[in-house]
Amino acid sequence: MSIGAGAGPGPEAAARPDQEPEPRRGSGTGPGPEPGTGPGPGPGQELTPAPPPASAAPADPGPDPGPGPDPSPDPGLYGPGSVTWQCHGDPIMWLAGVRALYLQALHPRAVRGVIANSDFRTDTWGRLLRTADFVGTLTYGTTEAAERAGARVRRIHTHLGAIDPATGAEFRIDDPELLLWVHCAQIESFLHVLRRSGVRLTPAQADRYVDENRVNARLVGLDPATVPATTAELAAYFAAVRPGLAAGSDAREVDAFLRRPPVHPLLVPLRALLWRPLATVAYGSLPDWAHTLYGRPAPAPRAVTRRLRLTGLLLRLIPARLRWQLPPGHILKAMARLGPATRPSPYTLRRVAAILNGPGRAQHDNGGGNTRWRSWLKAH
Repeated sequence: MSIGAGAGPGPEAAARPDQEPEPRRGSGTGPGPEPGTGPGPGPGQELTPAPPPASAAPADPGPDPGPGPDPSPDPGLYGPGSVTWQCHGDPIMWLAGVRALYLQALHPRAVRGVIANSDFRTDTWGRLLRTADFVGTLTYGTTEAAERAGARVRRIHTHLGAIDPATGAEFRIDDPELLLWVHCAQIESFLHVLRRSGVRLTPAQADRYVDENRVNARLVGLDPATVPATTAELAAYFAAVRPGLAAGSDAREVDAFLRRPPVHPLLVPLRALLWRPLATVAYGSLPDWAHTLYGRPAPAPRAVTRRLRLTGLLLRLIPARLRWQLPPGHILKAMARLGPATRPSPYTLRRVAAILNGPGRAQHDNGGGNTRWRSWLKAH
């Protein structure tokens, strides 16, 4: 049930100035005679004031308060009771996105499709912002906006193809095998970096995150039934595809690009100061087998974990309201739509774990349709 539903009578239930008054208790079971056509009041009966004529001017209601809050706001495909909603507002997600690019580049056909159809070399930051905009729309946008964004991506993919670097055969970008790889590499990277940087998710919440994002897979054209729904299924997927992964020339081009993305000459010192450490930590957080494929060493795992936690701590010191002002402002728009209590924060998951794990508290389908968490809204 949506917010506000059933809270009271709607405006149609309020009496109008020209409406007949209700019959008084004890004065009979039917309506009284029309004014001026029947006898006056009997003994002991009070005189009921006649209603004002319909032409009478209503009392001045004062200044117009403006439109009221939406009585049934749309929480979108995830909603504030989901793990995804609470986690995707964390600033460490930017670093997680870089890790996802490193991982995705290890699939020879997937990375060939990116290089053949992408302008990432000349529009580096524009591409990253468009990707962030897509994830933000799916997470915090309305259902209509998310479905529209997914339809746009599917429409673009139907017109794109590339040449397999191993066989020379042409392939489609919307090949389900490639879409599944890109999806799984992204979700595994997001979840891994969130947890390793200090976001404390229970095993059940981690599984819920993987399951929730099957709706994301549906929007890009996958059958949710073919997409991993738990962390164990996700790990099994990577074990199955690892023999076909490699770091060819395309992957090494992506590696070089991520280490030194093109910037204005005046910003080169800033790139070395800010970007390179982030890219180094993102690369270091990859699994050991990925480092082996790239042929480039990484810091010791404990050092990477310390750096991830420190990076997460420093990024979270930036006020959320300031971070969320960056265009296109999906989180602030969602809070304006649903109310301030829907402010995303991973710490919410610690306080209200029962909302996610307790029986009967959330309504959730199998990830293939609209995934909603309306009970959280009703409880808050």
